[in-house]
Amino acid sequence: MSQKYYDLIEYLKSLETDVVKFYEKGQSAAGTRFRKGLSEVKKLAQDLRNEVQDIKNQRKTD
Repeated sequence: MSQKYYDLIEYLKSLETDVVKFYEKGQSAAGTRFRKGLSEVKKLAQDLRNEVQDIKNQRKTD
């Protein structure tokens, strides 16, 4: 499997603390950190999507 996939999963898991602080404890600053983290998740997911597409395209040419 792709290392990028594992990086995405690990990063998503790392956001759990801020998710709990925001939703269960009502800390607004945690919400800001969580939103910033979600932006990074979006970037990591896009990188993974691009990798998948590149591999698919490469397989078509082989």
